Amino acid sequence: MIYITFGYRLPYFISKVLFGDRRRFGVVANTDDPCWKEWEKTYLDFYYNNQKKSVGKIVNNAGYHVMSKIDMEGKKILEIGPGDISHIPYWRSKPDLYIIADTQNQMLDLSSKKLERFNINYSKILVMGRGFIELPFRDEELDIIVSFYTFEHLFPLENYLKEFKRILKKGGRIVGAIPCEGGLAWDLGRFFTTRRWFKRNTNINPDKIICWEHPNFADTVLKTLDLHMKRLYVNFWPFKIPFIDFNLIVSFIYEKQ
Repeated sequence: MIYITFGYRLPYFISKVLFGDRRRFGVVANTDDPCWKEWEKTYLDFYYNNQKKSVGKIVNNAGYHVMSKIDMEGKKILEIGPGDISHIPYWRSKPDLYIIADTQNQMLDLSSKKLERFNINYSKILVMGRGFIELPFRDEELDIIVSFYTFEHLFPLENYLKEFKRILKKGGRIVGAIPCEGGLAWDLGRFFTTRRWFKRNTNINPDKIICWEHPNFADTVLKTLDLHMKRLYVNFWPFKIPFIDFNLIVSFIYEKQ
């Protein structure tokens, strides 16, 4: 499948505003940078004000529907970056064990409360900072890895996928969704919404945080998944045609061969 985007062809003075100034700041976060330190302190405020309200909530929910295609009965499942696990209403069955992994205790506490409310057996793992590669699982231990709006963050992505493949059983699946990062519709939407939030509520330079938070464009994520696993399902939203520029969200299911 070809994932078409015209974003790479834009002039630099436009692309740096839409996609972050990657030429100047790169895609690996400078953790000593004042903007990054402020971002770490304000992340939860950003999450609740932009991802869980209004348009942001509608867009995120569009990716969660893919969970209705997954049978979790009797399965051992890992979710990377679970947030508040907003996709639970789309589950059609409960797993034997649902494992949550995140770099922040606050987010793990949020996820835990949601799982307890739905009486789901779970455990949690605090991953020690960005750049983690190895996970505390045996080879071929897990049935499913769930990842909503995290693959755009993981860099270098190929190293993470190799680890995910290691801990997945043969026939195990990766299910989730990503934003159409690098596409015109997504990045123009961000220009008129979350970029304004940054300017209004923080001293953060969004040209830094955009490229540090989202080092992977959507086409890179999909091509890397295609390279390492078998594609079972890919869906673009709100339009069905596989044009990253015209859509906001891509949901997917991939299988380990």
